[in-house]
Amino acid sequence: MVPRRIICCTDFSYNSEPARELAVDYAKAFGARLTLVHVIDSSLFPTYVDWLGDEIDQILARTKEAAETKLQEIANKCGDLSDIKTCCEIGSPAEKIVGVANDEAADLIVVGTHGHTGVKHLVMGSIARSVLRTAHRPVLIVEASPLG
Repeated sequence: MVPRRIICCTDFSYNSEPARELAVDYAKAFGARLTLVHVIDSSLFPTYVDWLGDEIDQILARTKEAAETKLQEIANKCGDLSDIKTCCEIGSPAEKIVGVANDEAADLIVVGTHGHTGVKHLVMGSIARSVLRTAHRPVLIVEASPLG
């Protein structure tokens, strides 16, 4: 299988850089379209706080705008890649990543992991693990270096 549509997930951390670099290399090698995806985890925002009203929506909108800007900056640094797009979503990271992959008919999902073990792995590796478990397409999990 030669991937023609690649999804690469980023959380903007140092740990997601190896995954992005590999996804860019694959996209160049195979002439594939690359979609960079960032998901703002809605569970981190207190939806139960009624007294904030529309302020939560405004915070989410500003956060999404900043994330879209950051995604575009990353896309601009991808060199001579001719077919690249960005996508920023709000919601459950694993669900949204798989949803974008389905919408884009992706041939490959590339996601980074922090490479932790034990208790840290339960938290840090949960998104990559959930994507691997729920995506009905190939998933490449790229471990960050121990220095990351």
